[in-house]
This record gives sequence, C-alpha cells and structure tokens, in this order.
Amino acid sequence: MQSLTMLLALIMAGVVEGIGLTALLPLLKKAIDLPLGSAAKPSVSSGSDKVIDTVLSFFGIPSTIGWLLFVILVGVVLRSILILIADRKIGYTVAHVATDLRLALLRALLSTRWGYFLGQQVGSMANAAGTEVMRASTGYLHAATAIAMVIQVFAYFIVAMLVSWKTTLLFMSVASVILFMLYSMVAKSRRAGKKQTRLLQSLLAKLSDSLNSLKAYKAMGRENLAEELLSTNTIQLKKALRRQVFSKAVLRGVQEPLMTLLVITGLYIMLVHLEMDLPKVMMLIFLMSRMLNEAGKVQRKYQDVAICESAYWSLQEKISTAQKYKEPPGGGIKATLEHAITIDQVDFGYGEQLILKNVSLEIPSRAFTSIIGPSGSGKTTLVDLITGLFHPVKGTVLIDGTPLPELDLRSWRRMIGYVPQDTILLHDSIFINVTLGEPSLTIEDVEYALKSAGAWAFVSEMSDSVHTTVGERGAKLSGGQRQRIAIARALIHRPQLLILDEATSALDPKTEAAICQTLRELSGQLTILAISHQAALVDVADQVFQISAGTIEKVPTKSTLNEPSGPL
Repeated sequence: MQSLTMLLALIMAGVVEGIGLTALLPLLKKAIDLPLGSAAKPSVSSGSDKVIDTVLSFFGIPSTIGWLLFVILVGVVLRSILILIADRKIGYTVAHVATDLRLALLRALLSTRWGYFLGQQVGSMANAAGTEVMRASTGYLHAATAIAMVIQVFAYFIVAMLVSWKTTLLFMSVASVILFMLYSMVAKSRRAGKKQTRLLQSLLAKLSDSLNSLKAYKAMGRENLAEELLSTNTIQLKKALRRQVFSKAVLRGVQEPLMTLLVITGLYIMLVHLEMDLPKVMMLIFLMSRMLNEAGKVQRKYQDVAICESAYWSLQEKISTAQKYKEPPGGGIKATLEHAITIDQVDFGYGEQLILKNVSLEIPSRAFTSIIGPSGSGKTTLVDLITGLFHPVKGTVLIDGTPLPELDLRSWRRMIGYVPQDTILLHDSIFINVTLGEPSLTIEDVEYALKSAGAWAFVSEMSDSVHTTVGERGAKLSGGQRQRIAIARALIHRPQLLILDEATSALDPKTEAAICQTLRELSGQLTILAISHQAALVDVADQVFQISAGTIEKVPTKSTLNEPSGPL
C-alpha cells in the first residue's frame, strides 16, 4: 500500500509538472511579442502550437501572461507537494522493507532444524541481519528514487513531443546511445557490489569468531594472528570499494560533459540549420536539459541499485534456504510428563557413522537420572533426541507413551529447563539473563530461581543486585557464577523436566553440594536429567546410566553399593 501511494504521488507529480510546462511556450512567445500560434516557420511549428493551445484550452486557461505565470507557479507548488508526499512514503516504505526483510530472516533462522542451524556461521547471519538488510533496503530507496526520476523524464518528454516531436525523438535517440555506451560502468559497479557482499560475509564471520576467542589470543600474546586473519579480507574489501567509487566517479565525470555537448549541439542545429523560432528553441533546450539531467540521474541511481542488489539476493537466498529446512511443528497432542520418558531401541548418527546403537532406557517422572560416559559417547546427543532437536534414525522417543513426533513440539519444550555445558550470557542485567526478557516474570520469580540455583547469596551482595550488568558473555562473573545464573534461567519457568549438561563442572565443591541438595529436593517435584562426570550429581541420582561405544546400560548407584563417593 505504501509503494502504491508513492507511485500514484509520483505519477500525479509528473502530470502536474507536464501541465505546468505547457504554459511555458506561449509565455515565451508573449514575452518576445510573438502571437500564440504564429511562428517564423509555420510549416514546422504551427501544429505543435495548436496542440499546446488545445491543452491549455481544455483546462480553461486563458493565454494571458498572468494566467500562464499562474499555471507555472501552481504546477511547481503542486509538484513539490506531491514529491514531498512521495518522498515521505518512500522513507516509510524503506523502513518497512528493512523491517520485513530482517524479520523474515530472523523467523526463518529461528524456525530451522537444529542440524541446519549448527552448520551456519553466527557472524555471517549477523552480517545478513545488519549489513545486508541495510544495503538491500538502500537499494530499494535508490530504485524508488529512480522511478520518480523516470516519471519526471516522461513528463518532460511528453511536453517536448508537443513542441517538436521530430527534434525530441532525434535528441533522445542520441542520448540513449550515450547512456548505453556508459553502461559498462554500471556493470563494473555490479561486480564490485557482488564482491563486497561476499567479502563482508566472510569478514563478519571471521570477526565474530576472532572476538569470541580474543581472550585466548591475548593470553598467549598472539593478537597478531587474529589481525592477519582479518586483514586479508579487509584489504580485498578496500579494493572492491575503490572499484565501486571509481566506476561511479567515471560515470558521472563522463556522463555530464557528453550530455552538455549534446545540448549545445542541439541548440546549434535548431538555431542554424533548422532555423526554428527562438521561443520554441528556448523551450526545447530547457526541456532537453532537464530531461537529460534526470536521465543521467536515473542511470546513476540504477548504478546504485546494481551495487546493492547482490545483498538483497544473498539475503533472499538465506531466507529461502532456511525455510527449506524449517523444523516441523510436530503433531497436535499436548505434552504431559506424568509417567516417564522412554527411549525405545534408538539408533542415531551423523552421516553413516552411528553414535547410538539400539539404545533403550526409561527416565521416570519426578526422579533424578544421571547419564555418564566418555566424551563423544553420545550423552548430549541423547538429550538432543529427548528435546526433539534431532530425530532417531531408528526407534522412538516417547513422552508418557506418546511418540515425540505426535506431540506439539513447542508445548513439550516449554516444559523443559535446559542448562548447557557452555554457558553464554547476554550482555545485560542478571534480571534479563534469568527471565530472557519475558514480561510476565517478576523480581520474586527471579529471586526464587536464583535461590534454587544457589546464586542468590552473591547476587544480593552486588551493588545493583539483580539489575547488575554481567558484561559480554557474562565476562564480569566467574565461571561458577555464570553457570549458576544459567541454572536459575532454567528453573524460573518451574519446568517439569530439568536437563543439566555438565552444568556443575565449574562449581566449587561447597556450592556444588548446595546445588545438589536443592536439586535433590526438587526431584520429587520435577524430573531431572543430568549429564555429568561429577560424583556429587551422580551420587544424588535415583538411577545412573553409562553410555559406552554407542550402547547404554544401567549401573549401580552409591546407595546400592553402599560405598563412599569419589570422582568418576
């Protein structure tokens, strides 16, 4: 709707300006004391004068100097008003385009299958949501501006055709040849724009990875390696920008003198060889100058569109590819967890290599289950199958006897509190990190979650308490504090299933013991599944499973062995 309003305003602006300009020729004739419809060379000009006279008469405009000046003034004012409306709509539309593109990308990415998302570079996606969206919307702005200029060129063209159609066609034919000859500069800009898009994707992806690893670089005194990694793309990007700037400068630098030469040549031919009336010559030169100026701007705007269009198509490719890998919503059955989670003869692997082979186990509701095993044995993969991030190659995951694919996947995940091994916090307050910005959660909810996670003691001692900012990725907190905030985040929704993936590995023994006691007390209220090598979490579990070589077996717990606990 915004684009349609903009287009209508531009068309009306062109019509109004065209009507206003029709008053210019009779005004010039009166100014030099030549009667309207009378010309030095009637065979050339009388037809066009009659057409212009007919146009003015159609709108009931007398051919007096006062009225003609009034028509020109009204045309200028109305055109300015309509152009202002169009420009305003262009601005609104550009904002809508940027917003729609960004939301389409974010929705597509957030709804993809987990396996697809794992293969994406975060920096590249951030570049798409930021740089590519802005370049694409800027390209739309240039395209809309070019349309406005084309409409203005058409208005000048129509009036010029009324004055002298043969001269106008000859003039514009030569101008078209000039613009075609300069198209190579547009093609060079398009190639430079495509290269910029590729280099920005690579640069932002590498920059994101390097900044995330900056502590390691600095600790080993190897910042120069990060610089070398990024400098190659940066230098290549500079070269692409230079080619873009050069091609734009050449287009403008060559275009303007050629168009000026065309106007001067046309003036000479009309005055010397065609011996046209001076008012008509003045009118045509005015129109041709404006027409060529706008036509030149159209080509330069088209060049700007060519520079930006690669970002738009890159963005569309990311959106369409992500949509192809959209995660299915599952069935319509509402999830419950009253009895047990059952893994029934499940096989799973990445590619041809199986990680889990004919695995079966049952996780009772409101019990504490721990899973142990060496790195790479499939512990986290098993959790991913339970949360529905991956699906078994063979076998079934059942929740209260219902196959997971038949459940409403979102409703099932809303019942889960998940604490990953790699704790990543937002560069925001503790309150936001625990609530993730959900407006329905209160300070009391946050305090409950922090106490349950054993984090309230240190949070309450901070100067701003829960409103303390934790820094980039939680850098202002210790490793143990970050993990306790992550546990609080998982508990604040009072989930029915709490999953901990090595979540206490960075905690000191005293804090770990306190959290384990809290978890033990919670186990009667919710189901807890812990992946851990820590003795404390295994010792408090109701049942323990060990994964090895793709198979799983139940192992005795401390209570059944009646042995003192120790590291596993």
